[in-house]
Amino acid sequence: MRFRPRCRNAGCIGPSMNKFWRKVLPRALREKLEGRQYLQDVVRNTAWLVADKVVRLGFGLFVGVWVARYLGPAQFGVLSYAQAYVALFSAIAALGLDSVAVRDIVRDPSRREEILGTAFFLKLLGAAVSVVLAVGTILVVRPGDTVSQIVVGIIALGTIFQAFDAIDFWFQSQVLSKFTVYAKNSAFLVISVVKVALILSKASVISFAAAGLVEIALGSIGLIMVYRMNGHRLKAWRFRRDTARRMLADSWPLILSGIVVMIYIRIDQVMIGNILGIAEVGIYSVAVNLTEVWYFIPMAITSSVLPAIVDSKRRSEAQYYDRLKKLYLGLFWLSIAVPILITLFAESIILLVFGEPYKGASTALSIQCWAGIFVFSGLVSNHWYLVENLNRYNLYRHIAGAVVNIGLNVILIPRYGINGAAIATLITQFASSYLFDLINVRTRIIFRIKTRTFLFFLPDTIRYVSEEFFGGRKNKS
Repeated sequence: MRFRPRCRNAGCIGPSMNKFWRKVLPRALREKLEGRQYLQDVVRNTAWLVADKVVRLGFGLFVGVWVARYLGPAQFGVLSYAQAYVALFSAIAALGLDSVAVRDIVRDPSRREEILGTAFFLKLLGAAVSVVLAVGTILVVRPGDTVSQIVVGIIALGTIFQAFDAIDFWFQSQVLSKFTVYAKNSAFLVISVVKVALILSKASVISFAAAGLVEIALGSIGLIMVYRMNGHRLKAWRFRRDTARRMLADSWPLILSGIVVMIYIRIDQVMIGNILGIAEVGIYSVAVNLTEVWYFIPMAITSSVLPAIVDSKRRSEAQYYDRLKKLYLGLFWLSIAVPILITLFAESIILLVFGEPYKGASTALSIQCWAGIFVFSGLVSNHWYLVENLNRYNLYRHIAGAVVNIGLNVILIPRYGINGAAIATLITQFASSYLFDLINVRTRIIFRIKTRTFLFFLPDTIRYVSEEFFGGRKNKS
């Protein structure tokens, strides 16, 4: 099976996709999509990413909940603590190359092997450094906790295999994430079955950590296979020092941003473990997991839209900002719908899904779920910073967020327990993902767009729906 180039003509649509649209899409929306190749690609790619997460939600949530119930707060806390701890060093393994590599391939596809090969070796080097740091520091932080040390070591090894995620950069640049879905979902389904077997055999928490490592390894093998099936070869990849220097010059703010992002996203779980105990980490992690379980939707959308935004910047400044505004608007509506439901039924959700031992997570869940409004806003800002070559401001806002979050956690966790950590997360996201852009004159344009979305979203929504899907513009003319 070889990769077939997609048709690039304005109205070119595969016959199977046309047939699908005729069956399931409203006429107005179908007419809106036809003749707009980039929008078709975005919708198709987003659909694949969403389908991937739906499978993971359907099967993975069931298995994940079963694992949490089986392990209990204490052992589940060990696993969650180790995952959060390793995450603090994961940005070093990623090296901030994801968006940079995708951007470079979109700009110059002829340099694919050079960009992918360089990104792979850089990620491999970064992964080795992150493993050494994670394992070395956990021995100092928790010197008498052998189980936590082993689990951290196993999870950290997974970053080595994640160097093969460089393959996904190519699929992202071509808006063909379905192949990544094939590879990683296959590994996920296999290991989910393995986890069920581990539960039935009453395995230890170390076995579940090992299963996670095997899943990452199998996913990497799957990526290699689908890359080869599409007519490409890893042997064609080549490392170039000048390319590495250019990529790192562009990505170093993203590397530092990734580090501080992970600090203020995961440091709360590490601090809870050190202040309140490992069992409290298990309870708090339940709230975090339920809060983040639906974040895949905006991430899939923004990942699919990035190539189109980069391309529109070259063609028209007006079209570029129009797409950003529409993206903000859509994500804002999404970000307020789910938290309302979660807040109303937080305790019932916790009891139904995880059981009585995790009841203490309900208040933290109802607080933290509202952070999604600002998380989604920050996702779009990340792309804007990248396209505008303002990555250093992304770094500055994340540093500010990390400082605010650590300070709030130090104050609030001893007083309010895990609920204090949830409050700290909400305030931090508000400050770093929204207020920060008010400070600098170069970022105020994106601050105004976000403010307009937050405060005046209803008139814009009515106008966009009218114009874009119900022929409002035609009626006006």
